[in-house]
Amino acid sequence: MNSAQREKRLVALSSAGAAVVLTGTKLGVGVWTGSLGLLSEAAHSGLDLVAALITLFTVRVSDLPPDEDHHYGHGKAENVSALVQAGLLLITCAWIIFEAVERLFFRPVEVDPNAWAFGVIVLSIAVDLSRSRALRRAAKRHHSQALEADALHFSTDVWSSTVVLLGLSLVWAGRRYGDADAFLKADAGAALMVAALVVWASVRLGRRAVDALLDRAPADLVRRVRRAVEGVEGVLSCERARLRPSGNETFVDVEVSVDRTLPFEEAHDIASVIESRIQGLVRGADVVVHTAPGARADEGLVERTFDVALDSGFSVHNVFVHRGREHVYVDLDLEVDRALTLDEAHEEATRLEEALKARMPEVFRVNVHMEPRQRDVMEDRDVTWGSEEVVTTVRRIASETPGMWGCHDISVRQAGRSLFLSAHCLFDGRLLMGEVHSALTAFEERLKREIPNLERALIHPEPALERPEKAEENASPSPDPSHIATFLARPRKVAQKKDAPQTPEGLGAP
Repeated sequence: MNSAQREKRLVALSSAGAAVVLTGTKLGVGVWTGSLGLLSEAAHSGLDLVAALITLFTVRVSDLPPDEDHHYGHGKAENVSALVQAGLLLITCAWIIFEAVERLFFRPVEVDPNAWAFGVIVLSIAVDLSRSRALRRAAKRHHSQALEADALHFSTDVWSSTVVLLGLSLVWAGRRYGDADAFLKADAGAALMVAALVVWASVRLGRRAVDALLDRAPADLVRRVRRAVEGVEGVLSCERARLRPSGNETFVDVEVSVDRTLPFEEAHDIASVIESRIQGLVRGADVVVHTAPGARADEGLVERTFDVALDSGFSVHNVFVHRGREHVYVDLDLEVDRALTLDEAHEEATRLEEALKARMPEVFRVNVHMEPRQRDVMEDRDVTWGSEEVVTTVRRIASETPGMWGCHDISVRQAGRSLFLSAHCLFDGRLLMGEVHSALTAFEERLKREIPNLERALIHPEPALERPEKAEENASPSPDPSHIATFLARPRKVAQKKDAPQTPEGLGAP
């Protein structure tokens, strides 16, 4: 049992003890003096005793952790307790009202406003004030509705005891200074006022308990939660906010829209900030945040094209959007499985076109270029050492490509009869990417025309501050020791024409 649970149980137990003392004292003095006001106060305090015992039991139950049958814990026990207490108070009020009407109009009763009667009322007011303050502080500190209901009971007792004190004072004054019979009815009138106060408190308490049991959320709190959530950076909108009070806890469920292009980690960070904001606003909140992908107000057609393709299960690249005077066109490359037939690949392209037009009505036409993608890991071998002619060709074409300042880290790999080339090429770092891409496209096209069986060329552009020396551009690649060992282990050909081109093993002459 933690300190909070211990404090809640201690304050509930002390309230039950105070109710026992007050109920016994008021009942004894009320029977002795015949005061209906005191008897009604005794009945009220008796109900307070029952309420305090219920509260003591409730705080024990509500502090139990969630289990297999109660996934949200046992906090609703406090709301059930408050509803039962409200019902008991209303039953007591009915009896008080009946007796007060009897004494006012049908059955006169002698009242003896002696010092004991005044002493009990003063004692009751003092005890009720101290208990209501202690309960209210504990209820606010631990957000306990059961303790809050108990505090409401004791604070109501303060007002009702004050009214009874006023009634007894009027009876005493009537006996001493005026017509005693006229002032006797003041005690019954005081009882009616007590009943009215108790009815008001009971209805208020019962309504709050029913609202909690029906999961009614305070409208103002929902609005404040929405404002707090929408104020978090990265949140596009708060689609839904639901609050469910349960005892001293509040379960908060929010759904927010975030930029659909954000990585998962960033979306999770936004959810964590939202959770902290809500817990700072709603004490004891158990928060669940659901992030849904959403489109930014300034999102462009290119981004939307990528998102529609991803949602539809397609992988695309090289997306271009053309806006004419009357129509919008989308050009893109669609990656398809190389094992598909043309009919099957065309069906996928058609499905993508339909999805784009359905989600982007402004698009008039979609032009799809289909490219086969690799299905599995490709087994190959490095043939850079022994492909001097290929390397020389790469360097020559690089020197002849406008804007390109040479290549290095040239690698040639062979899979079957296909060659795969990679290289790092230098450019002026101040060039625009569009200019760099144009140069790379021209460079790759020449490579495929002049190098036999070249399947793919992957060129990585690197920025340079100044153009390197011509000698460095044409320097031979540094051989890898493993390549040298492989080269020395290969059998040498005895007869070979002097001018025959050197090609990778197994490829044949160009």
